[in-house]
Amino acid sequence: MDMLDPVTLSRLQFAATALYHFLFVPLTLGLCWLLVVFETTYVMTGKEVWKTASKFWGKLFAINFAMGVATGITMEFQFGTNWAYYSHYVGDIFGAPLAIEGLMAFFLESAMVGLVLFGWNKMSKLQHLSATFFMALGTNLSAVWILIANGWMQNPVAAEFNPESVRMEMTSFAQLVFNPVAQAKFVHTVSAGYVTGSLFVLGIASYFIIKGKHLDVMRRSFAVAAAFGLAGSLSAVVLGDESGYNLNEHQQMKMAVIESMWETEKAPAGFNLIAIPNQAAQKNDFELKIPAVLGLIGTRSFDKQMPGIKQIVADSEVKFQNGIKAYAAFETLQTDKTNATALETMKLYSKDLGYGLLLKANGVEPASATPEQIKAVSLKLVPNVAPLFWSFRAMVGLGFWFIILFASAFIMAAKRKYSPNWVHKAALYSIPLPWLAAELGWFVAEYGRQPWAVEGVLPTGLASSAISSPLVLTSLAGFVLFYSTLLVVDLKLLFKYARLGPPALGPHETVKN
Repeated sequence: MDMLDPVTLSRLQFAATALYHFLFVPLTLGLCWLLVVFETTYVMTGKEVWKTASKFWGKLFAINFAMGVATGITMEFQFGTNWAYYSHYVGDIFGAPLAIEGLMAFFLESAMVGLVLFGWNKMSKLQHLSATFFMALGTNLSAVWILIANGWMQNPVAAEFNPESVRMEMTSFAQLVFNPVAQAKFVHTVSAGYVTGSLFVLGIASYFIIKGKHLDVMRRSFAVAAAFGLAGSLSAVVLGDESGYNLNEHQQMKMAVIESMWETEKAPAGFNLIAIPNQAAQKNDFELKIPAVLGLIGTRSFDKQMPGIKQIVADSEVKFQNGIKAYAAFETLQTDKTNATALETMKLYSKDLGYGLLLKANGVEPASATPEQIKAVSLKLVPNVAPLFWSFRAMVGLGFWFIILFASAFIMAAKRKYSPNWVHKAALYSIPLPWLAAELGWFVAEYGRQPWAVEGVLPTGLASSAISSPLVLTSLAGFVLFYSTLLVVDLKLLFKYARLGPPALGPHETVKN
């Protein structure tokens, strides 16, 4: 891979902006519902301590939300600047949920944020709680529509190629919305957000408990975050299993790669706990396998086989042959739109047109592709195994650590035992870990889809704009500098206002233990 190639640089730029943006998203997704819990308790009990908690955590939410908006807007512009052909080819489908997200969700959450921050003395308790609730709802609706768009890239349902317009066109909006991959990604992603928000609160509350400050607010915050985080961490693991099942159904190559499974095994397949992948030799130099586990996760059965990497590559030859036929029919229709033979061929093989385009993207003319060239290009269907294998295991390992931590904190809160101990220190030092897990998850999802911008439909190499490497390199450097500055500002503001803590309460609100 040429690092100065415009496509590679565009991928790096989008990856950088997406990963920066996703530093802010999980906290927004999770913290907003914790604000709803704090404020609901305030409305129900009338105790000022819950109002103080709502205001304190709401201030930190607002800082993070503002940074998330600033970084998110830039991402969408890149579809026009760096990925123009992608926008042309699949924009009718991909753009629909993004447009709805802007109209339905972004405006809702943005409007409600203002009411939540500045409406405490201008609205009744119930009115303000309603604004907080709709802010949280809008935030999560944003995630729904964005993940519907992303889920379509992973599993392009409800679409067909139109040779006349040279675009993919939507065939069913309902099928797009209820794409099983999109639904699994949504519930898994928001669960990760709930873990992030909960550990953020748990960690900061632990800091003040260790310091012996603001105990009235922080012990309550600790208890709420422990319960919410335990539910979120359990959900993330359970719903991650659903994502694994969907991978085997719709993205078998990605599933095989993250498991470093080169050969097709007898069902049920074993799970590689540890492996040293050797991409060149297409084998593992070392592996420690747990029998049957992968097959049960990926197929939910004892007798259904999961294909290995080598088999998936071999099976792709049929798709390449179909793609060559579809591409030839497409070229014929460009000069003879009513050619009956070409129309029938396109109807039969258009679903594999992407494989013909993949040959084109790799400098092979489909009409004259040799078996050797097809085999060489088919190997490009395999992403780099080692980074995906270890990223996935790091993410899963962190997920189980969160369950242990939140369960321990929940038991402490249930017993009302808040004396500083290892749980508080672990929570404080674990604050960055949910972000690490989320970034690893996105890396697995997006890098694991390569070489496709849209799985099986549009190769990444054909999706980019016709722009020069120096131009992309300059903008990439600018984005990294600008986003790094925003990240430093965000962290400084969060540290500053978190350390200030909430205002002191009256004696009648102080916890007596």
